[in-house]
Amino acid sequence: MAIRLLPRDERFFELFTKLATTTVEASRRLIELFTEQGEARWAAVELIKALEHEADETTHAIVTRLDRSFITPFDREDIHELASRLDDVIDRIDSVARRSRIFRIDEVPEGALLLSEVVHRAAVEVLRAVEALEKGPPSTVLAACRDIKRLEEEGDALYHEWLGRLFEPGADPLMVIKWKELYDTLEKTLDSAEDAANVLESVTIKHG
Repeated sequence: MAIRLLPRDERFFELFTKLATTTVEASRRLIELFTEQGEARWAAVELIKALEHEADETTHAIVTRLDRSFITPFDREDIHELASRLDDVIDRIDSVARRSRIFRIDEVPEGALLLSEVVHRAAVEVLRAVEALEKGPPSTVLAACRDIKRLEEEGDALYHEWLGRLFEPGADPLMVIKWKELYDTLEKTLDSAEDAANVLESVTIKHG
């Protein structure tokens, strides 16, 4: 069953779902960033920027509502922590996009695309967990959290594999600098998704 503390403010769940949905859309655009060419690539950067701004507004709405609410669906500290951790995921995606434009990336290594796909899959699982937090059952939240942690491990393996490939003999030093930073940020994006999963898991265990 879902979390049922009555009375409760349903709007928090709507805002969490909106934030997670925005992150899924940003992760789709991240894949476009690494697959498109020319203006279409930079258009994806702008779309991610707009989505990140939308997510910031949603996070602000959660915090504002928290300050004004007497009764909340679960602990105030957990609401604030979940909002912050969800926002971190899309902030990291935006960081990848911004750096990609600053570096004027051209040819994209397969590793970057593979990592972006893992980020997208993790974002989808975060959304699944967030939706199940309200509607249940708790087992769905916990299963999604396990999948997020598995995806973080998959991404970590990809990160180390493709980071190693950057330093092969004859590598262009400038490309090494660019892609090392991008790989680092992609890996941190998955870390942020795992952090969100940890909060979702904790809330579910407390109240599920």
